[in-house]
Amino acid sequence: MLPAPRASLSPNTAEFETFPLVKPTGFREYDARWWFGIPGAEKPPELNLLGVQALGLGLGALVHEFGVAPRIVVGHDFRFYSQSIKQALTLGLMQAGMEVHDIGLALSPTAYFAQFALDIPCVAMVTASHNENGWTGVKMGANKPLTFGPEEMGRLKEIVLGGAFKARPGGACQRVDGMRERYIADVAARAKLARPLKVIAACGNGTAGAFAPEALRRMGVEVIDLHTALDWTFPNYNANPEDAEMLHDMARAVKQHGADVALGFDGDGDRCGVVDDEGEEIFADKVGLMLARDLSAEFKNATFVADVKSTGLYAVDPVLQANGAKVDYWKTGHSYIKRRTTELGALAGFEKSGHFFFRPPLGYGYDDGLVAAAAVLSMLDRNPGRKLSELRKALPKSFTSLTMSPHCDDEKKYGVVEKVVAAYRQLAKDGGRILGRAIRDVNTVNGARVTLEDGAWVLVRASSNKPELVVVVESMTSEDDMRALFREEVKPRLARFAEVGAYNQEI
Repeated sequence: MLPAPRASLSPNTAEFETFPLVKPTGFREYDARWWFGIPGAEKPPELNLLGVQALGLGLGALVHEFGVAPRIVVGHDFRFYSQSIKQALTLGLMQAGMEVHDIGLALSPTAYFAQFALDIPCVAMVTASHNENGWTGVKMGANKPLTFGPEEMGRLKEIVLGGAFKARPGGACQRVDGMRERYIADVAARAKLARPLKVIAACGNGTAGAFAPEALRRMGVEVIDLHTALDWTFPNYNANPEDAEMLHDMARAVKQHGADVALGFDGDGDRCGVVDDEGEEIFADKVGLMLARDLSAEFKNATFVADVKSTGLYAVDPVLQANGAKVDYWKTGHSYIKRRTTELGALAGFEKSGHFFFRPPLGYGYDDGLVAAAAVLSMLDRNPGRKLSELRKALPKSFTSLTMSPHCDDEKKYGVVEKVVAAYRQLAKDGGRILGRAIRDVNTVNGARVTLEDGAWVLVRASSNKPELVVVVESMTSEDDMRALFREEVKPRLARFAEVGAYNQEI
């Protein structure tokens, strides 16, 4: 049996090939994410293959603790090392007595779908999502359609790092063929379009390129491929439809081809980004508001969930109010929103990062970029003669920033956020003002979302999967005010902390 993992090992040594390496910080709030490394990289690995095997052993031990049937779906994304990681994970799972069903190359939602299609309770999807080349990770669950949250991840961390696992009988592995076809057929059936549409399918050379173009064509649209060829060097940019580089590329393609919409998918296909017919990049929270408006007309008195990074318009939108819709703001993170939509029996949940969660009858409850794409196309189909840009312009006006992420070490980011939360609470208690405006509310379910008297707000929270903070601001009055909220309020406040470094992007 493997010994307990070590927190650090030097690569290119006998010890690296002998002992498991698992850096503790890789266990995040709702999934696992480590720097695995690429040739020539200066940053040392945080995980080795023996460490992945230990993770499989630990996950198997946790499933047995839960008393869940020891059957699990596994899949992997398109990176040159992902299949090796999945095989090491599978070895550990089998040693732990798990019956492994390997669906091969997959999107995360393909693996979630396979849980339903095969009636298997557990899932372990090897993916680093939109992270840069060299990162890896695992998204896990043992109760479909939910994935692990902090409690499960904390217990998994204890088991793995403590070496509290053992060999059990009954381990097996079988290859499952044809899941790609079954998944594509299922998502394509969710949009039966009568309206002719030209759609840009942007995949950033990630895994979605093997799934999205075919699924969209089966929905009945004309597809223009944009970086859909799989290439694990990611020669153009990381597949992240929240980043400006990918969105700008989608906008250029819309204008070049005269498309009705561009749909962009991240590295594991559980997110969808949208650019309209005018080349306007619509943040996912605004897309969610458009979808909520459309769906609430059919599903009266529906409940929707939005993450704390999302626009404040959900709370005041007159169409949602007229249709009796309720909106709940909750913690950012695919695991949190999945769980919250299930708890509340919500029709759908939306995250600003591009995760969309549709529950029956629209979906299975998990985040799926292609189901979201089907929802956007169906919305257009139900509004004949109206362009996506017209639906966007019909929304109340607000000015929302990009998601900005200053570097902050994993070991320090939560401490910084605690201090920021305390400072904003005290400022509100003391009757303090921000850019001349009183503070109406400080929502602390996930960091600090500080809403001002005119509806403007600022958000500071810790990233759940990277050594970063997350900053978003929104103004209800102007773009200049939005920039001032960041430049004159949030940025100077965070600059007081030596632990906070450079931003990935700024407004």
